[in-house]
Amino acid sequence: MSNGWGGKWVVDRLRLSLATDSPASPLALTDLVGLALRRNPRRTHLLVSSVLGKHVPTDPAIVYGAGRLLGALAADFICGRDSGVAEAGAALLRSALKGSPDAALALLRRCAEHADRPPAGWRLIAESVTVLGYAETATALGHAVADALGADYLHSTRRRPPGLPEAGGFEEEHSHATRHLLFPEDATMLARGGPLLLVDDELSTGKTALNTIVALHARAPRSRYVIATLVDLRSAVDRARMASLAASLRVDISVVALAKGHLELPTDAASVGQQLVREHDVAADSPTGRTAPRRLSLTGWTGVREGGRHGFNRHDRAALRGAANEVAENAAGGFTGDRVLVLGFEELMYAPLLIATRLKDLLAGSADIRFSSTTRSPVVAVDDPGYAIRTRLTFPSHDDPADGPGLRFAYNVAPGSDRARRFTDILFIVDDAGDTAELYAPGGLLDQLAGCCDQVHLLTLPTHLPLPEPMLCPPPPPACQNPSTDRALEAMTAMRSPGS
Repeated sequence: MSNGWGGKWVVDRLRLSLATDSPASPLALTDLVGLALRRNPRRTHLLVSSVLGKHVPTDPAIVYGAGRLLGALAADFICGRDSGVAEAGAALLRSALKGSPDAALALLRRCAEHADRPPAGWRLIAESVTVLGYAETATALGHAVADALGADYLHSTRRRPPGLPEAGGFEEEHSHATRHLLFPEDATMLARGGPLLLVDDELSTGKTALNTIVALHARAPRSRYVIATLVDLRSAVDRARMASLAASLRVDISVVALAKGHLELPTDAASVGQQLVREHDVAADSPTGRTAPRRLSLTGWTGVREGGRHGFNRHDRAALRGAANEVAENAAGGFTGDRVLVLGFEELMYAPLLIATRLKDLLAGSADIRFSSTTRSPVVAVDDPGYAIRTRLTFPSHDDPADGPGLRFAYNVAPGSDRARRFTDILFIVDDAGDTAELYAPGGLLDQLAGCCDQVHLLTLPTHLPLPEPMLCPPPPPACQNPSTDRALEAMTAMRSPGS
């Protein structure tokens, strides 16, 4: 572990051990994660991904490439082949993370070649698979995995759309926001006979995945579940718990990961961690800006789904990519400088990631494009090169989630003590449900972003809202009733009843 690794600060103080289980792991854990502290007594430490695009502004080609590589590994596992993409892709991803200028794009090309050369019968397999991602951190990761498989996609959400019945929910026990909701527009998505592929950024104990499997299996049993994750840190006890559940349900539950290993904590880690939190979790002055945000016009977005909150198929995929490319092409000429952050909004990560990836292509050689997202997760910031979360912006929520309002955060966006990390431009991409008065208020997110860069650019995407369930048909007037029309009406009413 070098001094530049973003986990050294925590390792030195908590005296924990983060080790890769080789040779089963394509990548080392320290390739993919740093460490930070969080204000959560259930789990003081936080693994901070270097490839997720959530807490750390990252080359968007690395973010998308890591997701596509994980998807390629999952596809190989599901169909029982070894295409060689794991070894080749891991080497390219490692090179990209070390700063090789061409490695990330080479990784994307390698993953595209893998998808273009599927094994015999793959199309039928892909049509039977549903990919399920976890809000809020793994929404874009799940999209990338689904892209690699050519499969339909759904991610959990914290929003409750009007008129749409909940298709399931489950708990994330260690999280600050524990309840996940599922609202697929097409209820059959979760009732297919093929494998259900669960995608998350980390598998610490596996409890969230097991909670998901139990909840969904009770509604629509199937024989196979596959969990795809960037890092797998389960202990022997955790693995035994997963095997026990699989046996009790008489199903197969398997795990695919880019890095496998274990995290060992000393017995006093929780108390030491909380003391460190008290010492270092100090309020910082919020930067405020003097320039108004520049709003970008939106064209070519009619009928486009901005993500997989209510389901996402191959037609949605093509439409969103085309719209994202058009947005990027319109935005590319409006930046004031050469260091640009594309900032997504909590669950809304995939569309901003596609826009950032296209901007990287358009501005290659003339601008450094980075991608990250705002988050609900409260993390302690320490402005040290050996710590993963250097700076923190804190601002009020600006949408209407099912679990109510609260504080939100953007990490590593402010430059802190290292002025070389300052962005000239920040493009914040939000959906219209989050484009509210709170966003523009003094001390709100836009105000603080303006204090971190020369110019804030704002793009608002339409939120796809499923049509509410049809209301029950009223009965006909008594004068029109007869046995044949009554039976026809009953059949129509049953077909249209909510949840049918």
